[in-house]
Amino acid sequence: MEASALQGRRVIVGVGGGIAAYKACELVRELGRAGAQVRVAMTEAAKQFVTPLTFQALSGHPVLTDYFDPAQEGNFGHLDLARWAELYVVAPTTADLLARIRAGMGNDAVTTSLLAFRGPVLLAPAMNVAMWENERTQENVAALRAEPRFQFVGPGAGMLACGDVGAGRLAEVGAIVVAAASLFAPGPLAGRHVLITAGPTREYLDPVRFISNPSTGKMGLALAEAARGMGAKVTVVLGPVGTVERSGYEVVDVVSAEDMAREVLARVDEVDCFIATAAVSDWKPETRAAQKVKKSEGPETLTLVRTPDVLAEASKRVSGREKRPVLVGFAAETQRVVEYARDKLERKGLDAIVANDVSAPGAGFGVDTNQVTVLTRDGTQREMSGTKREVARSILNLIQDFLPRTPSPSGRGPG
Repeated sequence: MEASALQGRRVIVGVGGGIAAYKACELVRELGRAGAQVRVAMTEAAKQFVTPLTFQALSGHPVLTDYFDPAQEGNFGHLDLARWAELYVVAPTTADLLARIRAGMGNDAVTTSLLAFRGPVLLAPAMNVAMWENERTQENVAALRAEPRFQFVGPGAGMLACGDVGAGRLAEVGAIVVAAASLFAPGPLAGRHVLITAGPTREYLDPVRFISNPSTGKMGLALAEAARGMGAKVTVVLGPVGTVERSGYEVVDVVSAEDMAREVLARVDEVDCFIATAAVSDWKPETRAAQKVKKSEGPETLTLVRTPDVLAEASKRVSGREKRPVLVGFAAETQRVVEYARDKLERKGLDAIVANDVSAPGAGFGVDTNQVTVLTRDGTQREMSGTKREVARSILNLIQDFLPRTPSPSGRGPG
């Protein structure tokens, strides 16, 4: 769902007391840029990280911080705020806030206004990885997820402010805005089921060595996030990329090309669109040793055999069907990029292919930006560049016209 769905919408941002509170400043600004009317409530702890005056300047309205303050309550108190809003976004949602929201407590400006609010709530957790993984926190998350009015975005994974590595980072501001927008309208891909492969595969020589590539899955996951934001039900068949954002779509973890082919072929019949972004290894060792192979003197010989061509097999499986899914491939090349991509488009019977020069600066593996050329079966050729999230939205907008008129049965219902 495009952020324009927020135009004129009334949104409360409840700010919790964590180091990620400073990112809520950007969130308030971006919601406003998307056209939303924004008002802010803060916990007492949040005031230790960002001043209310900052949020007042960004939102253009007084900030609710103390429901015992007659001046604040008289101006626009917690009950007025709750009645005014259409959506409540809590960012960051700390472990303490999660527990208090689940318990139905109302002991600060955020929880009192949230307790009186009857509409949808978007929670954006942010905390230390140990706090996120704590059994009590996960119980609170599960209990809130079970209530339809509560939706989650994040947390992301990576280096945390405390120096630990793992899940617990506040979701990117852009992702929170997209998630907020998706709660207001069904989106252009509502009722559609999109299947995406992402990341690398690993082909093991022995228990400790493998053949692989530098793919991090960023492009495929950007497509998954964009498709979800446009209302689709999304399934990601994901190679080994480590800890990544998984909320909002089904993730099927795989390791080898054979694993990926098996999971894709088990699902491709039932989806509306299959986008193959994964960097699948073309070869694997002819044999895999059960134990670590010890090095020896002299040269070594490694015999390789071909792995399954996931996209080609999927295309062959659905070929000729009246309501076959839209098939989109990726061509990661280092030379004659468009020529090789066009050959792949025709040879595999695709609807579109995204040609990617992975040797170009700011494109390819492991970076947050991309530069691609999209070729379609009807002869369209379009250049796209920007962040991978921006490129993902542009790709999905382009291929919408190829979607079948009737959504697949598996795509019906909320994504």
